[in-house]
Parts: sequence; structure tokens; C-alpha cells
Amino acid sequence: MPLPLVVGVDGSDYSLQAVDWAADEAVRLGVPLRIVHASLWERYEGRLPSLGGEPSAPHVMAEHIVASAAERVHRRAPDLEVDAAVVAEDPVSMLLAEGDNATAVVTGSRGRGELKGLLLGSVGLALAGRASGPVIVIRGDAAGLGGTHDRVLLGVGDPGTSDTAARFALREAAARRCVLDAVRTWRRTGDGDPPRQPDYPDYEDEAADLIDKLLQDPLTEHLDVRVSRTVLEGPPGKVLLHRSAAADLLVLGVRRERGHAGLQLGRVTHRLLHHADCPVAVVPQLP
Repeated sequence: MPLPLVVGVDGSDYSLQAVDWAADEAVRLGVPLRIVHASLWERYEGRLPSLGGEPSAPHVMAEHIVASAAERVHRRAPDLEVDAAVVAEDPVSMLLAEGDNATAVVTGSRGRGELKGLLLGSVGLALAGRASGPVIVIRGDAAGLGGTHDRVLLGVGDPGTSDTAARFALREAAARRCVLDAVRTWRRTGDGDPPRQPDYPDYEDEAADLIDKLLQDPLTEHLDVRVSRTVLEGPPGKVLLHRSAAADLLVLGVRRERGHAGLQLGRVTHRLLHHADCPVAVVPQLP
């Protein structure tokens, strides 16, 4: 039985956008979809005396949120296997736990009650920075959300950060039958840096070689995927942000250190989660 794709909902427009995207993704990957809503009231309600047996307003609202989301999915993808649940937990803890047994966790860029002007809500940021599995934050323009570019963008990071992300990106490109654009940037050294030896490869060659080594093994599992290897000079955040405008999904690898309680996101990943023009998948590389 394949692991489900999990999507968190809270009734906001952002979460409904995530539900639509997740339904399409589950169909592409051939996996079930699990819709979950966190409600701490469910936990507190069990400790309160019963008042005539009638369900509370928060309980009714929580059930309505997941039922509406499930109905939305059934209309969009009638044959998709869907499970929906209200979980007595806070949203971050609930989705982190759900992600341990999921293909990926999908979340909207913001939720109910988020301050206007926020580029990324607290739940999405916490998941991307702490989850042990892939997290996909749904954001971007209509073209990126609609998957009209036929391109998955992979940001190739330093060695040891992108192996799992490369396999994830290739699987996505295969499911979408589209091009994988693997991008690695490089920067010139400053005036104070020691000169390169004459027989040492230049930075551009090093970047190209890194892409080839990263994709060599994963490509044997996806021989039909077309790959564009792109090496560009410039800051990685700026380059990937520009190229996200022509992508349907941006995939970024991050390294997780065990025992680290805080957010584990690099500066580039943090920037792209806030500003990319397409959904962003953060795929952790565990030690």
C-alpha cells in the first residue's frame, strides 16, 4: 500500500488551494490522499462535562472543514481514494507526525488568522524547517500552480544536501512527463582569495560535474526523464527565484542534523519559501 499524500486544511482559501494541488498530485503519483485538520478543542472537549450531548460549535466547524475539503476533492478527482480526519493536536505537531508516514505533506502558504502581508505562515515555515520527510508549500502565480510550464526545477546544493531531493525531483518529473531543470550556481572568488592552479578545473566545470554526479544513480530509475543541466554564475537565491517563474515545482534539499530542535533551513531555502513563483518542495537529507 503506497504511503498517502497528506494535506493540512483549516478552511482558509490558502488551504483550499493546497487541497486542489494535493488532489492533482495524488492522482499523478497514484497514491491515496489524506486530509487532516488540527483542533485542540477536541482534546479539551473530552475533559469538559457533557451539556446535553450536543456537539460543540468548534467540533461542528472542524468536521465541516474536513468534510468540505473531502467533497471538494471528490468533485475534482472522483476516483481518488480519500481519507479525512480531525486530529486533537496543534497544527505543527500534527503535520510533523503525519509526515512520518506520508509520501509528502502539503500545506498552504498561510492559514486562517495569519496577519495580512505575511509571505509564509508560521505552520508552513515550521514544517519546512523541522519535518523528517518532504514538505510542499503551495504558493506562486496561476501558471505555476496550474502546472502549465511542464518543468520541475531542482536547486542543486552542496554535496550531501541534495541526494534525496534529486530522487524526489526526478520522480516528480516522471509523473508529470516533463523536463527536469537541474540548476547549480557558482561564484567567482574575491580579490583576496588565492589563485587557482593552472590544471585545476574552473568553477563552472566543478558545478557541471556536481550535477552529473548527483543525477547519475537516480537517473537509472527514470531513463525516460529529459534533463536540462544548467550552470549559471550568480547568487543561488536570485538565480532560482528567477527560474521559478517558469517552473511548476521547485525542489530544494536541506540537511537535517539529529537532535537539533530549531528550524533547519538555509538562507536560500528560506528566501525561496517566501518568494518563489511556484510551489516549493523542501526535501530533507537525513544523516
